[in-house]
Amino acid sequence: MTDSRPAKAAGYLARTRPVVPPIYQSATFYLDDLAYKDIQEGGLREHWYSRFANPTVDAAAAEIAALEGAEAGLMTSSGMAAIATTLLTLLPGRVVAARQVYGDTRDLLVRDLPALGFDVTMVDATDLDAWAEAIAGAPTAIVYAETLSNPQLDLTDLAALAQLTHAAGAKLVVDNTFATPYTVNPLRHGADVVVHSATKFLSGHSDVIAGVVLGDADTVTEVQKRMITFGGCLDPHAAFLVWRGIQTFDLRLERSCATASQLAARLAAHPEVVAVRYPGGEIADRIMRPGRRGAMVAFTARGGDSRALAVMRRLTVASEATSLGGVETLVSTPFNSSHFSLGPAERAAARIDDGMIRLSCGIEDAEALIADVEQALADTV
Repeated sequence: MTDSRPAKAAGYLARTRPVVPPIYQSATFYLDDLAYKDIQEGGLREHWYSRFANPTVDAAAAEIAALEGAEAGLMTSSGMAAIATTLLTLLPGRVVAARQVYGDTRDLLVRDLPALGFDVTMVDATDLDAWAEAIAGAPTAIVYAETLSNPQLDLTDLAALAQLTHAAGAKLVVDNTFATPYTVNPLRHGADVVVHSATKFLSGHSDVIAGVVLGDADTVTEVQKRMITFGGCLDPHAAFLVWRGIQTFDLRLERSCATASQLAARLAAHPEVVAVRYPGGEIADRIMRPGRRGAMVAFTARGGDSRALAVMRRLTVASEATSLGGVETLVSTPFNSSHFSLGPAERAAARIDDGMIRLSCGIEDAEALIADVEQALADTV
């Protein structure tokens, strides 16, 4: 019987270079002598099985690595896959982490890692003395923080924390999802590894779930080994959506950050607003790019969580939804979304106010969004 299959990839690949990366929607690739040699030598970056590496996925990782100034990048199936795989790669050892972190990250730190036998100590992200005491308190493998915490928008002094971390022989892992490389590059301030939920600002269109790990090539390769065995690889089509979103990253963030700055200023003067969380001060001036303080705003409505819920549900320009970082403005209340698993006392300890509302500013007209928030506050007095 004659084999009618094409000879390897003949006819599959264009002879000219495409402007847009092709979506290599293939689980496996034809092998040849060179590929077998790479497998035998432990080469993980060659494309022979998409659970290990894929050309479309690598194209997206390379774009984000360039944004963050990283030597290498690795896409994962979600932001939590990026965080969990990174931490489990850098363990065993002790973890010192910020208390102000995303709810699922907190669950990983206080529930899952201790269940696996790892010691985790949590401290106030803004208290350098607390960081120093905790890191020096016992041998430490990992220090973990968010550049801008979710949802409090507490800003971590990355340069000072990196000094404390490295003096103890530990690795600093930073989640830069909220800040984005538009405002700050943690690697330039001493971080060893940066992680993102690429679902958010990097992809920017609320249509994909993805994560990314960034750092030096050796560390990223070690994380990749665990990603392979844990199964957290990213689908090629999802990677293409991330790549496409990155092409408008600067344009989107310029608009969103400008809107967030205007909104924060207006809310700070509003009589029905108790507090506004938006990056500012000496640390922001030192580590964030001038005029770029991010697209996230959190504020506390007078009247507590019930008032916050009423305000949120009077909005018409902004939409109530989980997640953030899209072209549309998304709004949520932490007590019933990202941090619903925490009780009132635990939320207070994490500096999550009763009545807090979190907004991720999109690219709508700034005045329209501000008017929307102001009418919601007025209608719920």
